[in-house]
Amino acid sequence: MEKEILKNLEQVFTRIKKACYNSKRDPKEIKVLLATKTISAERIGIALHAGLTLIAENKVQELKEKHPLLVHIPHTNHFIGHLQSNKIKDLLKYDVSCLQSMDRLDLAQKLQKRLEYENKTMDVLIQVNTSGEQSKFGIAPSQAIELVTHLSKLDRLKVKGLMTIGLFTTDKEKVRLCFQRLRHLQQQLMNSNIPDIEMKELSMGMSGDLEIAIEEGATILRIGTAVFGKRALPDSYYWNETTA
Repeated sequence: MEKEILKNLEQVFTRIKKACYNSKRDPKEIKVLLATKTISAERIGIALHAGLTLIAENKVQELKEKHPLLVHIPHTNHFIGHLQSNKIKDLLKYDVSCLQSMDRLDLAQKLQKRLEYENKTMDVLIQVNTSGEQSKFGIAPSQAIELVTHLSKLDRLKVKGLMTIGLFTTDKEKVRLCFQRLRHLQQQLMNSNIPDIEMKELSMGMSGDLEIAIEEGATILRIGTAVFGKRALPDSYYWNETTA
């Protein structure tokens, strides 16, 4: 198991370096986030001991179960699933530093209140539905500037950029279009000069499309199957969520 994961990590970083070379980008600009949904703490631990530092769950329950098994290994937790507001308190128990799936004002306001109560802050990325699919969460690109403007007034939330889940298709140009939409939105937001926000992060691209994501400006890649092997069900199942 360990040899397999280490070999897979080596292959992922080789792909990243090649894509960066072809895109004239510095590999140091790219952060690899391990998407660990359904992956055991033991397997995650192997990747962390190999030098990876950034992991993310889709569901609070999995975060809760794995946290005590991984807390002794230095790492940073993000959360990338659809978050219900009644799970905010639980989320904050487990050292999550960034919520990548912020997509609505009511969630932001409730998170702000809880962070005030606990005297904490949290980084957030705005999840944007660039594919227009009903099955996916995320705010419509046309509504993103308004949401970010509201969030800029919530001092406990630190907006750092955008996140999207590309179209699940083998048509690479359709996937590319999703990533291009996110990059264009990033530029729009930068040009809007909204105070107290940053737009440095673009979280986009997964195991099957990381090269396209790098070409289109990704700074965070969410990699799961390329490191840990295929899951029992396709990604489209895990990302079509109603609870977290």
